[in-house]
Amino acid sequence: MVLMVIIFLLLLFWENELNDNEVMTSLEHLHVDYPQNNVAVRYCNYMILQRGVREPDHTCKKKHVFIHERPQKINSICTSPKRMACQNHSTIFCFQSETRFKLTVCQLVDGTGYPACRYHNSLTAGFILVTCDGLGPVNFQGYIE
Repeated sequence: MVLMVIIFLLLLFWENELNDNEVMTSLEHLHVDYPQNNVAVRYCNYMILQRGVREPDHTCKKKHVFIHERPQKINSICTSPKRMACQNHSTIFCFQSETRFKLTVCQLVDGTGYPACRYHNSLTAGFILVTCDGLGPVNFQGYIE
């Protein structure tokens, strides 16, 4: 009986570890910064390090975008009538926001291996493109100014 309890607790712990890794790659974790962090200088350098933003091979991402809007408003994009084929995936549909969102675009200026990446940030506004599943936005696909 004690052995069954130990096995149950180990499985429960293992499941929570898997869920933690999943959260770290979610659209909200990687791209949403609302309310916007008030780091005035080196915003991109700080945020990319805080969020662990990097390529799968642990190199610096050349470009990354942070969205400064409520997650609920981002979720509503999945019901947008502006649906189109995604640029890089002809069989997957993208949904475009109906309004422009405040964005910070982080452009790599120095470094190749994470965490030694240095970015230039620029503020802009644009319509964002996301892929969706039955629960809401899954991946950020880009933006249109």
